[in-house]
Amino acid sequence: MALWDTSAPYPAIPIMSRTTPPKRPPPQAKKTTGLHPRNRHQGHYDFDALMRTTPELKAFVILNPYGKRSIDFADPHAVRTLNRALLCHLYGIRHWDIPDGYLCPPVPGRADYIHGLADLLAEDAAGRIPRGVSVRALDIGTGANCIYPLLGHGDYGWHFVGADIDERAMSAAGAMLAANGLEPAIELRRQTNPDWLFRGIVQPGERFELTLCNPPFHTNADEAHAGSRRKWKNLGKLDPKRKLPTLNFGGQSNELWCPGGELAFLRRMIEESEAYATQVLWFTSLVSKGGNLDPLQRALGRTSAVEVRVAEMAQGQKRSRFLAWSFHDARTRKEWLKP
Repeated sequence: MALWDTSAPYPAIPIMSRTTPPKRPPPQAKKTTGLHPRNRHQGHYDFDALMRTTPELKAFVILNPYGKRSIDFADPHAVRTLNRALLCHLYGIRHWDIPDGYLCPPVPGRADYIHGLADLLAEDAAGRIPRGVSVRALDIGTGANCIYPLLGHGDYGWHFVGADIDERAMSAAGAMLAANGLEPAIELRRQTNPDWLFRGIVQPGERFELTLCNPPFHTNADEAHAGSRRKWKNLGKLDPKRKLPTLNFGGQSNELWCPGGELAFLRRMIEESEAYATQVLWFTSLVSKGGNLDPLQRALGRTSAVEVRVAEMAQGQKRSRFLAWSFHDARTRKEWLKP
């Protein structure tokens, strides 16, 4: 059975809108139950089609306890090969790989974030999703997998800048983009200062319609390892006789944890974003812990942000959301996105 459920679509992602971040936690948006309706990963995996485009996947296909074809999600090589097959079959990415030990993302859930961002832009564009390279997006922490630029360009033709502090990750992502002829559409910029997010990446006079980020979740390495063990236990895979991967889906330290965890990282992002208020239409980030929304909204209340949104997403039993904020009012945003 897939680690993420791809069985049912849901209505367009509900987005809460506020012109002033509240002092108390706001009512949560209506819970969603499945993947975004534009997500290409609806239903069960078509293993026949996937194996035709990526024959090496066949070696990893098994029958799960329900007699359905799947893969062993405790095997990082199986997960990586499934991702390669999905990207090849559904997006035409014929060359995709990551170095051992780097984060291997669940593609269907990552695609939902991209579609939610498209809905966010459409609200200020008379319901029309802006497409093409005139839409520029900045991915903070793009990683070796470069997944958000690949999906965002594949689904909407957006131009991406991917930034990361990891030199090896940047090298791997660059080789993959070159092999697929995507260098004109996806630019990589290495962040040389680990204390900066936008500084040193966003150039003077440069504008982005969106920034996006999947921030480090844990506060330290021990917490990251403990979280991974809990995930495997919840999946019923914790067998003392079986060697399991050290971390769920892999991941380097900078991908998985930072001092203060997700909350400290995003507070820093919010604080730094104000210096680039005129150059970015919407700043956004995933927020893994729902309990972090209230302190993050209070942090935004201390800035000059005029619009704050929370969009709920779901993949099966997993719930996630992204936080978005803008320093531009509705009229200015509409002007920005005029064709």
